[in-house]
Amino acid sequence: MTIAIMAERRPGERRVALVPAAVRHYRKRGWELRVESGAGRAASFSDRDFEEAGVAVVGGLEALLDGAGAVLKVQPPTAGEVAALPPGCVLVCHLDPLGPPGTVEALAARGVTAFAVELVPRITRAQRMDVLSSQATVAGYKAVLNGACAMTRFLPMLTTAAGTVRPAKALILGAGVAGLQAIATARRLGAVVSAFDIRPAVKEQVESLGAKFLEATLDEGSEDEGGYAKALSEEQHQRELELIAAHIRDHDLVVTTAQIPGRAAPVLITDEMVSAMRPGSVIVDLAASESGGNCEATVAGRSVERHGVTVMGPANLPAEVPYHASRMYARNLAALVDHLFDEDGAIDHDDEITAAACVTRGGEITNERVRSNLASAAEQKAHG
Repeated sequence: MTIAIMAERRPGERRVALVPAAVRHYRKRGWELRVESGAGRAASFSDRDFEEAGVAVVGGLEALLDGAGAVLKVQPPTAGEVAALPPGCVLVCHLDPLGPPGTVEALAARGVTAFAVELVPRITRAQRMDVLSSQATVAGYKAVLNGACAMTRFLPMLTTAAGTVRPAKALILGAGVAGLQAIATARRLGAVVSAFDIRPAVKEQVESLGAKFLEATLDEGSEDEGGYAKALSEEQHQRELELIAAHIRDHDLVVTTAQIPGRAAPVLITDEMVSAMRPGSVIVDLAASESGGNCEATVAGRSVERHGVTVMGPANLPAEVPYHASRMYARNLAALVDHLFDEDGAIDHDDEITAAACVTRGGEITNERVRSNLASAAEQKAHG
């Protein structure tokens, strides 16, 4: 089988789906690899690096995709890229399957068997394929660095001839993978760190990193079967906001990470809370999207100032650390592709991991969650 790795064409995306160090994982299966010329340049991997690893470097989509049985990339394909895919090929990448429906529908119409890396289930044997966790690690790290650069204060305590500088206080909202990495990074930089999460089970992890865990008295059922936070009732959410409001005014850097798959991110920081913060403070909203974010003042893809506070809504933090983000993503993808295909190149669509990640097959949208999302979008459009 020939596997083609596409260059990324979406603005701001600097990652690549294959790195030279991951080539051996494909070679042991006897697969041939092609990479589009320049695909790794923004992530510090040259065409020569790939050639030395035994990968054929090909210029142009038509030549790259000719006869390819599988295609790998990072971002969802553009309309032009979908049109270039060989009918019947296998595509593995981010697909934003619960977002705007156009891409998924186009892939089905093209006859592509598409797998969304976001839908790989959170089970033990799929840990090596967990793209969301690896890229969230990068995002949590970079969020703190960006926030520190935007602050008007130092993060660590400094003892100087001009006097002693007290350490800044950082508050991390959400203690998933991104949140835990944000905690660890802020601690390394010398901040005094507190964290909040609606899931009591993460308290031990937060405290093991040297942060203070802010506890809220909430009802049971704040976590779903996959370990993600669930949407709260209105009463619970109000109690959550009251706890955050009581603490946020004392913090100089706030990183928010709360997201609910398939739904708009919950608002955790109101405009009133922002106005209570010290001027020069910074909020980094990792849940920023076109539908909003965890902060009422967030504007996706931009940094704005509100009440003297900088509110950052980064669109793609992993792409800002493209070398290591690509290495991690490439390892996840290699494990997933190795799992998908048996020795004869066939795919077992009854397998738990395979079935969960498959979005389109045989001209149809196969994933029930995606079909339901499309039906809801169609109904909303019909009703204006």
